[in-house]
Amino acid sequence: MAVDLSKLDSDLRSIIDERFDDQVNWLARLVSLDSTRGNEAPCQAWLASEFAARGWGVDQFRISDVEIVGKRGYSPAVDVDYDKAVQVVATLPNDAPDGRSLILQGHIDVVPPGARELWERPPFEPHIEDGFMWGRGANDMKVGVAEIVFALEALKGLGFEPAGQVYVETVSEEECTGNGALATLERGYRADACFIPEALNNQLLRAELGSVWFRVRVLGKPGHVLNFNRASNAILAAYDYVADLEALTRRINEEAKTHPWFGHIENPVKFSLGKIQGGDWLGSVPSWCEIECRLSVLPGHPLEQVRQRVLDCIKVSAERIGSAQTPTLTWIGFQADGHVFEPGSDAEATLARSHETVFGSPLETFSQTATSDTRQYDLYYGIPTLCYGNRGYDSHSPRERTDLKSMAETTRVIALFIADWCGLRPVQS
Repeated sequence: MAVDLSKLDSDLRSIIDERFDDQVNWLARLVSLDSTRGNEAPCQAWLASEFAARGWGVDQFRISDVEIVGKRGYSPAVDVDYDKAVQVVATLPNDAPDGRSLILQGHIDVVPPGARELWERPPFEPHIEDGFMWGRGANDMKVGVAEIVFALEALKGLGFEPAGQVYVETVSEEECTGNGALATLERGYRADACFIPEALNNQLLRAELGSVWFRVRVLGKPGHVLNFNRASNAILAAYDYVADLEALTRRINEEAKTHPWFGHIENPVKFSLGKIQGGDWLGSVPSWCEIECRLSVLPGHPLEQVRQRVLDCIKVSAERIGSAQTPTLTWIGFQADGHVFEPGSDAEATLARSHETVFGSPLETFSQTATSDTRQYDLYYGIPTLCYGNRGYDSHSPRERTDLKSMAETTRVIALFIADWCGLRPVQS
């Protein structure tokens, strides 16, 4: 059936406002579930039960159930048990699809809270203050999952269901590899478009950086502290490698000044020393140190070349500081290409109509200096993918919070997009 977006939006506003408290409470329950890496299963079990209660077909599987090693988009998984990495795909019942198909995806894995003393309240006890829900994962991106579910609920409450086939996916590993999204694709779930409602201040992601994660193991010259010198101390030597990696990052940012999608951003490429550990005994010169690092990847910079630049940097550093041996380097997580979502797709035009209906203004786009799951669908599997979601602030920090008014507005946008993209028909008995 033809969709009058303006009329539908008026009806959606009413029903979403009417069910707003239910949506907030549902999101709070989701945020209360600790779904840090390795602990996602209880959260996914709750979501699977919620989806089943709505009459959706549910496929619950582990990443280890799917052969993804060596596939395009795979990142090496280190120090994680994929027998515990549960993914959920819900299929809305549709015996005779008569419209374009759609994947609605959200990741439920969250980053660790870090130092608990920096949190005013426990990270997995969500609370509401001044129109925001606070808590780990509230903004990144459990609010997006709530928007997907309640957009579909709102359409059903108005007596409609999507005419095309719709899949709702809740995945893990978005924060470190993207292998959860890859597993759904390799399990066979494909569609004419994919929509991922990351909290992006109601702007559409146009381009994003990729990233490489790596571990460098530095060896020193162990002995009694009586024989200490800087060159023999593996921990202090590690900082020399870090300084040279920072210098490499500055060189890449010089190259980025002419990049078509990131040249307008000052120093878009980021290097992060995210973790360091080393040594065994305070009275001994440390014999080892491991640093775990992240480096951004610009679109158009092949991963192989970026990795080689890192390897060359470590080798030159070892020669400069007179290391007895070059450190061992291991790729330990994200090996993600930078990516541009080319303008002009039907999916983008559909989102632009939905956005303008709700907000009365044109859809804006931006380039993101981070990585998302979108590349898995769009770049590697050729599925036009949109990344767009509500307003929120300070993800990955103790002040993470999501704007609940914006959640309701974005739920309307998603519902309108589903209606326009898939078409609508009366709910089948």
